[in-house]
Amino acid sequence: MTPEQVVGQFIGGNIVLLLLAAFIILCIFLGVRIVPQSEKHVVERFGRLRAVLGPGINFVIPFLDKVKHKISVLERQLPTASQDAITLDNVLVEVETSVFYRILEPEKTVYRIRDVDAAIATTVAGIVRAEIGKMELDEVQSNRSRLISEIKALVEDAVDNWGIEVTRAEILDVNLDQATRDAMLQQLNAERARRAQVTEAEGKRRAVELAADAQLYAAKQEAEARRITADAEAYATGVVAKVIRESGIEAAQYEVALKQVDALRKIAEGGGTQTIVLPSNAVDAFADAFKLFRGGKS
Repeated sequence: MTPEQVVGQFIGGNIVLLLLAAFIILCIFLGVRIVPQSEKHVVERFGRLRAVLGPGINFVIPFLDKVKHKISVLERQLPTASQDAITLDNVLVEVETSVFYRILEPEKTVYRIRDVDAAIATTVAGIVRAEIGKMELDEVQSNRSRLISEIKALVEDAVDNWGIEVTRAEILDVNLDQATRDAMLQQLNAERARRAQVTEAEGKRRAVELAADAQLYAAKQEAEARRITADAEAYATGVVAKVIRESGIEAAQYEVALKQVDALRKIAEGGGTQTIVLPSNAVDAFADAFKLFRGGKS
């Protein structure tokens, strides 16, 4: 008997067992599903949602359950979008945005939205226009971080029913038309000129203040000098008064005579041609002073 005949007899006698073994192998193959870490599988039974398979080994009922959707849970980035918006002060700007998201609940994403990328892009565009419309151009430029936070929070609320988590929203650039740029440049130049004028005016005001302070300081010093001089004169007068009290009228006459002599000396020292008028008793005054001086020494 040839080998072919032996194989034919074996298959003919065990055909049922072979078919049963093949069926079992097929059921095992169809019933075991290995899901990668980066994916989730949506299983349907007779067209209805049956389960969502997570990463690892999963078991389904062969021929009844079918993996209908394989959804990646990795973070995704929408293509950079550009939309026009009008600020609160009626300036037209072109805003470039980018959004990052990932799918957390594939069953919601699959059965509630057809094109998730287009839906998110449309939502972001509407929110960006609405938020920029509440702010002036200067606020858009200076408070970009706050604007991004508000846009991200509003987008998260809008896409929550789709089983999506918005991980990041970015405003890449805010572009202006040429006319607006020219107007802003003129405004910037005017502001620089105003600041220069203010700085110059403040410098002049400071110079006046310093000059006034210097004059006040000089006046205070002069007043202090006069006070010291007055104190010295008061002290000298007190000393003279004390001497007069102790020495009698001769000391007073001596002091008066000295004053007269000093006055005559100052008149004589004056420059130019001048006439010196002497009292009739000027010589007597010199004599009296000399006598008192000698009398005081004796």
